[in-house]
Amino acid sequence: MRPQAGRVRGLDRGSTLAIAVSKGRILSEFRILLDRIGIKPAEDPETSRSLVIPLKDRGLRLVIVRAADVPTYVDYGAADFGVAGKDVLLEYRGEGFYEPLDLDIARCKLVVAGKAEPLPRAGRLRVATKYVQTTRRHFAQKGDQVEVIHLYGSMELAPLVGLADCIVDLMDTGNTLKANGLVVLETIAEVSARLIINKAAMKVKNASVKALIAELAEAVDQTATDRKPER
Repeated sequence: MRPQAGRVRGLDRGSTLAIAVSKGRILSEFRILLDRIGIKPAEDPETSRSLVIPLKDRGLRLVIVRAADVPTYVDYGAADFGVAGKDVLLEYRGEGFYEPLDLDIARCKLVVAGKAEPLPRAGRLRVATKYVQTTRRHFAQKGDQVEVIHLYGSMELAPLVGLADCIVDLMDTGNTLKANGLVVLETIAEVSARLIINKAAMKVKNASVKALIAELAEAVDQTATDRKPER
């Protein structure tokens, strides 16, 4: 039986659980889940200059980090929990954390995209992406040899100027791809934000950790129910 929303049963008030999360869409949607279980930050994380923000009346705190760094903070025990997109977790190959819960927020897709009628190329396919390891694994599993070009932004530009044949990137609405004359060629993964937990914290702070997981799972279920249209 899950604990009632608003109560982290078994939480040791003398200890603090740290949750690593990045600003932006993930934090905004994660705060909705926290609000459902009665957890509010002491100050607005989106506008505060503080990188460590306590959560009111609870032994919890938010640690604000870059999205790509969330798994590292959790893996090395600098944070007990993390909230990270599945795209980030696919790219990060650490083994120091569990991934017990799909928070069902920040949903999008990791796709291969390019021109609808690409020009023929002699030699290996060139793929531009910031997801280097994921891209290599994806094409290797298909038996395709590709040249991966590591970029940090403006992926859609690469096929337009001839730097790459296609890109691997996140897609939400698809409007940016369409505006640049690109189409989805295949989907690599459905992406959403996941809750991850440091393995050592799961052992040492088991009661507090499991209680918070249960509360968040209930909040996810409630949110999913609210989304369903009435018949």
